[in-house]
Amino acid sequence: MNQQVLSQPKTIRCAIYTRKSTTEGLDQDFTSLDAQRESAENYIASQRHEGWVALPTRYDDGGYTGANMDRPALQKLLSDSKEGRIDCVVVYKVDRLSRSLIDFAQILGLFERYQVTFVSVTQQFNTNTSMGRLTLNVLLSFAQFEREMISERTRDKMGAARKKGKWVSGVPVLGYDLDRVNHRLIVNPQEAELVRQVFLLYLQERSILKVTDILTQKGVRTKRHLTKSGKTMGGCEFQKARVEYILKNVVYLGKVAYRGQIYPGLHEPIVSEEIFRKAQELLSENRLRPLSAKNAKHVGLLSQLLYCRACRSIMANTYTYDSKKKQKKYKYYVCISAQKKGYKTCPTKSVNAEAIDNAVVECLRKLAHNADSQREKIERYRSQIQDELSRLKASEEDERTSSQLRVKQMELEEELLTQDELKNAFLVTSPIWDTLFIQEKRRILRFLLKEVDYDARDGKLGLTLSGKGIKLLSSQIQAAGKEVTHD
Repeated sequence: MNQQVLSQPKTIRCAIYTRKSTTEGLDQDFTSLDAQRESAENYIASQRHEGWVALPTRYDDGGYTGANMDRPALQKLLSDSKEGRIDCVVVYKVDRLSRSLIDFAQILGLFERYQVTFVSVTQQFNTNTSMGRLTLNVLLSFAQFEREMISERTRDKMGAARKKGKWVSGVPVLGYDLDRVNHRLIVNPQEAELVRQVFLLYLQERSILKVTDILTQKGVRTKRHLTKSGKTMGGCEFQKARVEYILKNVVYLGKVAYRGQIYPGLHEPIVSEEIFRKAQELLSENRLRPLSAKNAKHVGLLSQLLYCRACRSIMANTYTYDSKKKQKKYKYYVCISAQKKGYKTCPTKSVNAEAIDNAVVECLRKLAHNADSQREKIERYRSQIQDELSRLKASEEDERTSSQLRVKQMELEEELLTQDELKNAFLVTSPIWDTLFIQEKRRILRFLLKEVDYDARDGKLGLTLSGKGIKLLSSQIQAAGKEVTHD
């Protein structure tokens, strides 16, 4: 007699994703997120005979819009799907996962790649069927249409309010507070006096950077405000861009700007028409071409590599001419932070470009000449890496630790160098180095270095090598050498 053996259905691990656009009501005992999860759990329970099981991990995005993918729980959901921890994603409604057709198509593509099924409880379909995929696209199209209609109505409403002179841009600018009842700005006397000083200082000093310097020396800070969540924003040192924003803002004339048009505002002006006009004329006179455009043909050897150690700000390449000998050009690197906040805020300020370029190349040459003595250091570094990996393995507790271990191992192996790789990559020691154009020298240095930092306080120069870049450059040089030999 034949016996039938009933096989148990395969376990389907179901992750429940919930989302709510606002934070309103999330502090209650039973929230909208709880209601969505309860509905999804009931649906999963009805499919228990198919092997469906709800995972205990919560993927809840409270207070996040569905218009984009910048949501922590969603990113964790995608990460766990990639790691193979999820077989099915269950939502209460399609638009809980996304309201953007493009984003949703991308998410579905990822689910398909990771072999994860998507199910909506209320729409009664899943992506295993062609009809389910068709219905999904139709529903999502309507969800996006609704979102775009809401956005258009909001923009039209804000435009109408702007034309009436109302303030609808959220946080008020320096010099004003917000009357939330009447939606208009009211003058803050203390801040208004500071705004007037900024305009007068600019007309007197004729330089935004000098005004920034003066404000920094006086300890003046930007406008401070409190968010709805209780977080304090602002209260920072003035930067060049912030001062320029004040000088160009028509709000201080008692007006509002909307889509390139200026309308009379409902608030009182802080500066007069004459002072504002003079400031705009001076801004027009002082307006120079951007630094990047000015120096497009004079890029420094260490551009995008050199940092100011004191400010942790990148240093840009620029130049100036001798006041007497107009043809004599002086090249130097200047701290971007010093440019924005004033040179008195940075100890490094600027540094001679030729001197620091030569110093970096000389450091690399010394390192290359000492490559033979690097064997012991390399082996010691390799031993440290192995010890670190062993320690991580010994303390492994879950799959996340295992994933972090693999990433750590890959990063460490990329930075590990051999003697041959060091010798091959350091072209700075070759006679050919001095014959190369600056663009080619920069390309080589970008392989060799992650960054260079300099601090005028102690005159120390720091170089951080790029193990991955050196390996790549070394392999390219070896491949080129084989091609030449073969030819």
